[in-house]
Amino acid sequence: MEPEIRKSKVAVSPARAAAFDILLRVEQEASFASELLHSAAYERFSKADHGLTTELVMGVLRWRSRLDADLAGSSAQPMRKLDLEVLIALRLGLYQLRWLNRIPARAAINESVELVKRARKRSAAPFVNALLRQLSQLAEEPARAYRSSEDLAQAFAHPVWLVERWAKEYGLAAAHRICQYNQTIPVTAIRLYHHAAEDALPKEGVVFDPGALLASARRIRSGDVTRSQAFAHGQIAIQDEGSQLVAVLVGKGARILDCCAAPGGKTMAIAQRDSRAQIIAVDLHPQRAHLLRRLIDSGKTILDDARADNSSRENKQSRNGDEESAERSQPAKLETENIFVVSADARQLPFDGKFDRVLADVPCSGTGTLARNPEIKWRLKPEDLDDLHARQLAILRGAMNSVAAGGRVIYATCSLEIEENENAVEQALADDNSFRLLDCRVELERLKAEGELVWNDAASLTRGPYLRTLPGVHPCDGFFAAIIEKL
Repeated sequence: MEPEIRKSKVAVSPARAAAFDILLRVEQEASFASELLHSAAYERFSKADHGLTTELVMGVLRWRSRLDADLAGSSAQPMRKLDLEVLIALRLGLYQLRWLNRIPARAAINESVELVKRARKRSAAPFVNALLRQLSQLAEEPARAYRSSEDLAQAFAHPVWLVERWAKEYGLAAAHRICQYNQTIPVTAIRLYHHAAEDALPKEGVVFDPGALLASARRIRSGDVTRSQAFAHGQIAIQDEGSQLVAVLVGKGARILDCCAAPGGKTMAIAQRDSRAQIIAVDLHPQRAHLLRRLIDSGKTILDDARADNSSRENKQSRNGDEESAERSQPAKLETENIFVVSADARQLPFDGKFDRVLADVPCSGTGTLARNPEIKWRLKPEDLDDLHARQLAILRGAMNSVAAGGRVIYATCSLEIEENENAVEQALADDNSFRLLDCRVELERLKAEGELVWNDAASLTRGPYLRTLPGVHPCDGFFAAIIEKL
């Protein structure tokens, strides 16, 4: 169901109304904010309205515990007794007062009051008005030194139990950088399917830099790439550089299996790098498999356009001797004719033949992506990690059963948690001695020598034999990967 912009007789700006509705759905339906923000309901918003909606939604979700603590400290009513609609209106108002200096306090307070009325909680309007006015007069507490996990959790609005885990596993300094990164707007990275996009994006006000990890990536410096023609026509894909790196680690082979493929970013990246491979893309849910099939079908159109444009450029270069254009680094061809989509359970894959490469990019907690999905940190519970581990281990075993002798399984997550990463891999290897764990550093050094990896310190991307990127430490989200070879 698409979110609706509720009609009201009171004056509430479109951005604040949309932010309220999205935050309500995130709480009531466990929806993901990023998906709602990019849904059809808001595609006609002006750039300014969509930008403010995004700022409000993501800001409230990132700083929720800090907002609630400030509200609780000044409220005569316990937070747990407030209706959800009232609490969301208060969070929106206080976020604007604390973090958006360009918005007048009067506007932030008045529209929060109107949001409560719009939500048919009119009796709470005087309370919202009084509490926000009171908070607008109070100065923020000065920053304190971060001597413990509790200090970090309070200052950067994270659950204490998560920060304690990161401090134990990676050290307090790294936990500080992770928390700090999670509270910022992360850089948008893209992958090019069509070289024409690199010329067209600057003309639409999109400025980009070279990739920080990969030569094939680009990092958006300014401009809204989602409103570009290149994005609309599928000539680029938005994909974090850590995610792109995992796809690169898959390598090449005659037959490749992506056993948890949707939404398809890594599948398409693998196909772009290895145009001769037969690729089987699997997803458990038929609807997601259908959407993946549509993405791949759209890739065929991109490929046809790219071939025609490449042919035209090659002819022009041969006539004009345009050496600079001829030598320019171009994206690899995107082949989609050999990608086959199957709806199946990755724990019990229905294939008789074996594969040269198997990617098991398993469903996970997503704690490496909290800058993009801040609602995760408020939903995740410690006991969830054991359930995830069991599911991930079953998928990894299914992937290992599908790889040919001499082939490789690449196991990956976007999690920072050891249960989902090292523990899953080590348990799977302990149960089957026909596999060995390869050192990711060797593969990264090879990619560095070939010019594909541009990050200067390849060794810093590893932890033991594993790929391990940390938000704030590396220029990407948090990703883990292991390379497992069949003997």
